[in-house]
Amino acid sequence: LSPSRTVYIGHKEPPLGADAYIPQRYPDNRIVSSKYTLWNFIPKNLFEQFRRIANFYFLLIFLVQVTIYTPTSPVTSGLPLFFVITVTAIKQGYEDWLRHKADCSINECPVDVVKEGTVVRTQSHKLRVGDVVMAREDETFPCDLILLSSSRDDGTCYVTTTSLDGESSHKTYYAVPDTTAFKTEQEVDSLHATIECEQPQPDLYKFVGRINIYKESEDPIARPLGAENLLLRGATLKNTEHIYAVAIYTGMDTKMTLNYQSKSQKRSAVEKSMNAFLIVYLCILISKAVINTVLKYVWQWPADHDQPWYNHRTEIDRERHVVIRAFTDFLAFMVLFNYIIPVSMYVTVEMQKFLGSYFIAWDKDMYDDEMGEGAQVNTSDLNEELGQVEYVFTDKTGTLTENNMEFIECCVDGHVYIPHAICNGQILSAQQEDLFFRALCVCHTVQVKEEETVESIKRGIHQGKATSSYISSSPDEVALVEGMKRLGYTYLRLKDRHMEILNKEDEIERFELLHVLNFDSVRRRMSVIVKSSAGEYLLFCKGADSSIFPRVVSGKVGQVRAREGLRTLCVAYRSLSLAEYEEACHKLSDAKLALQDREQRLAQAYDLIERDFTLLGATAVEDRLQEKAADTIESLHKAGMKVWVLTGDKMETAAATCYASKLFRRSTQILELTKKRTEEQSLHDVLFDLSRTVLRQRSLSGLSVDCQDYGLIIDGATLSAVLKPSPESSGSGNYREIFLEICRNCSAVLCCRMAPLQKAQIVKLIKASKEHPITLAIGDGANDVSMILEAHVGIGIMGKEGRQAARNSDYAIPKFKHLKKMLLVHGHIYYIRIAELVQYFFYKNVCFIFPQFLYQFFCGFSQQPLYDTAYLTLYNISFTSLPILLYSLIEKHVSIETLKRDPTLYRDIAKNSLLRWPVFLYWTCLGLFDACIFFFGAYFLFDNTTFTSNGQMFGNWTFGTLVFTVLVFTVTLKLALDTHHWTWINHFVIWGSLLFYVIFSLLWGGIIWPFLNYQRMYYVFMQMLSSGPAWLSIILLIMVSLLPDVVKKVLCRTLWPTATHLAQVGPQLDHSSGNTTAPVN
Repeated sequence: LSPSRTVYIGHKEPPLGADAYIPQRYPDNRIVSSKYTLWNFIPKNLFEQFRRIANFYFLLIFLVQVTIYTPTSPVTSGLPLFFVITVTAIKQGYEDWLRHKADCSINECPVDVVKEGTVVRTQSHKLRVGDVVMAREDETFPCDLILLSSSRDDGTCYVTTTSLDGESSHKTYYAVPDTTAFKTEQEVDSLHATIECEQPQPDLYKFVGRINIYKESEDPIARPLGAENLLLRGATLKNTEHIYAVAIYTGMDTKMTLNYQSKSQKRSAVEKSMNAFLIVYLCILISKAVINTVLKYVWQWPADHDQPWYNHRTEIDRERHVVIRAFTDFLAFMVLFNYIIPVSMYVTVEMQKFLGSYFIAWDKDMYDDEMGEGAQVNTSDLNEELGQVEYVFTDKTGTLTENNMEFIECCVDGHVYIPHAICNGQILSAQQEDLFFRALCVCHTVQVKEEETVESIKRGIHQGKATSSYISSSPDEVALVEGMKRLGYTYLRLKDRHMEILNKEDEIERFELLHVLNFDSVRRRMSVIVKSSAGEYLLFCKGADSSIFPRVVSGKVGQVRAREGLRTLCVAYRSLSLAEYEEACHKLSDAKLALQDREQRLAQAYDLIERDFTLLGATAVEDRLQEKAADTIESLHKAGMKVWVLTGDKMETAAATCYASKLFRRSTQILELTKKRTEEQSLHDVLFDLSRTVLRQRSLSGLSVDCQDYGLIIDGATLSAVLKPSPESSGSGNYREIFLEICRNCSAVLCCRMAPLQKAQIVKLIKASKEHPITLAIGDGANDVSMILEAHVGIGIMGKEGRQAARNSDYAIPKFKHLKKMLLVHGHIYYIRIAELVQYFFYKNVCFIFPQFLYQFFCGFSQQPLYDTAYLTLYNISFTSLPILLYSLIEKHVSIETLKRDPTLYRDIAKNSLLRWPVFLYWTCLGLFDACIFFFGAYFLFDNTTFTSNGQMFGNWTFGTLVFTVLVFTVTLKLALDTHHWTWINHFVIWGSLLFYVIFSLLWGGIIWPFLNYQRMYYVFMQMLSSGPAWLSIILLIMVSLLPDVVKKVLCRTLWPTATHLAQVGPQLDHSSGNTTAPVN
């Protein structure tokens, strides 16, 4: 693939003598976001599902049942597996069908194309690279286009890119001056040009190309193309009647499509526990089968046991080798006991996550009226992980703060100006100050709204109008231009490359805009080169103090200080002679025409031009905290989480926000690990000093209750040094461990001046530390995406900085304050529900299969099943499946109000406490105990007795049915004991399941079913129920089985109550006394 592509506008060949005409093939404009097609759905979906260990295992068991003679029919494992696979396939197929539908509606969208001088309407998917497209106002661009001309005189158009990056502001795009004159279809059709550009790549803000325009007599003209000429698919045309543009990237090559990268699958801690438990059960299963196979051959060793008279072996059997016979028996036992591995658990967990995620989306408390949106769930696999978070990493601007800027004051030459205090007769006279205000009026990329005229802006000034008449891609810029307006300098418009300003004498001044050196996050500044009406060339620059101060040669640098909590921007200028200006022009145009490494060459050019400044002054802009941000952080602290703020902002500004949001308290002792400090003494010494301070305090506070609170501040430069593996000896070189040790002992950490990738590095560092804590990252901008993708749970805020974060996150919420309910309420109850679901599934399957194991000791290890085939098949699918599914969707062990009011309850479930090995062991032992009660209870109650009124003996199917009946009732009632939150649905499902079992058994045994080749269950259930002692034993055994669990619950609550137990009792007591007894960890 060549590094660049050539596009022939309107598919016209270049004239002779120019480059050779090589038509290239590009994909059509069809979008495909779906995973499957009609043909590959079944094979592809089956392949994906059988990659799951449990499904594959059940497939093997099914195949064993089909190939060799086994005690249970293949239906018993085939049917549940088929059910599981079908349900999952239907869910995935439906989701994919929705994607197909969305694709179809996009692909068949009507588009206007210019062909032979007329506009022809066609469908979006028929567009080709090189087609000239006409787009009208409010239409969405069908592919990536280069703007040729627009209905506006200056060849510009306004576009919103909300669907791409969520920025609702209007951005200006430009046509190349040489093509702006082509205003009609016929004129555009006569344009003869080619475009050379780079191959498609996903960066939305980067584009490099050039256009060659061929005229009849002259040489071709080459002009640079950049991101300001490229209209992206999915963006919408605004404030502009129509435009003509040429398609350069289509279909799957467009930047928007390249940005939908597939995210790596995140797996929750619960899923990992589940797999560990599954392996344990697999071992139990294999050991059961091995024990039984060995015992079978031990029992058959004596000759008389080997072949009883009623069961002679066939010739084939006799001739088979003993090893093969033993292996076949082993497989048969595996099949008999395989129900200990719950196949339906996976489907129940899937459904619980999928349906449960709707409760988050429907939550009215997390709905924001202002935005008209609620929480969004992009991944339903992590609901319970929200209840396990130990570290929260948050961005500052737009996440903790509103990203709503307000101009507070500016400082020129040591004088501070505050907008409303001007009227007190303070006169602005000095030339320096005039220049400062003009610089701020000219050095920006703000546009005036379309409906505003010069007259209406002037009127607005006199009436003191509140709403802004400006739009920009950066909220800072609007705040500055608005602030200047309040100080008497008003920016009116940009017309014919001239910027017009209304000064305080009400005179209009005009500056010709020659070049804009755009802002980028590496330089952290932006500049404009203008020509004043007096004919002098001026370069104005504004940017962060750290990027301006090193380039200043005169001006009062010492008088600019960052005010607490305000964002500071410095303004500087430089006067250019004609020769200097021409040299700058030359450097810029050279760099802009480069196809390779254009970014680096522009950066070098900017670096040479932006120097030798005179400092004019500084401005201060305030970014207010979001509502309830402080309350949310306080709750997270109480819940035992550590909150880290990671920001690209300055240390002073960020620290002020941290104090305001109660991340740091006034009593917090701040430890600094910054560049300034490491310049004074070596990094090694600073780290050891800090760790000594922290550890000394810890040893002192081991005894006393009230210990010193520490907060750490670290900046990007020092972080790089800490993370860099040093070439010296490993002892002094490995600072990571010391750094982590310091962080562990700090209640809050602030990392400032962070590059986006450093944010992800920090999350990765904590994730990989020896405790392996669960991390959560929350942010609102494109710069937070890497950290959101890195953390265990990523949360995006639908903010002003765009939708990139929300699109790449696992969950999206409108405001930071909603994080409190998301974690403390939703996370908590989802974890409780799924933990119970997993443990209960293993428990009910132990109860189910262990009696079958015990039964083998009484039937000569002949692989005789204890339960009927129908019972084996339906136990997990219908008799016991719905109650646990509903429990896992609606159980609330504590009321939502209590969870919100008392964040300390979150600590009760920390570190996966409900899925630890001791808890798992308790459930398994309980299952084994219950299974022994069912089996031996039934066995001894039936010992040597005739039971029915006519003196008939009970047979083995009656015995099995009795055990099964006790089993179904016990496991269902065990769930009822665990339910705290009863609704009519619970009652309906729990008692309904038991009723269904009884009705099914009566029907199954009450009719001779013609399709069965055996009628062993005929009348068994009725016969069992017709005997009084059977009723007695059923009731007795159920009560004995449930007794240990009831005793354990009572003892735990009275002797070792947790905060949750007390909270459950709390509402019944008086609230105040309930609160005082809750232990705060």
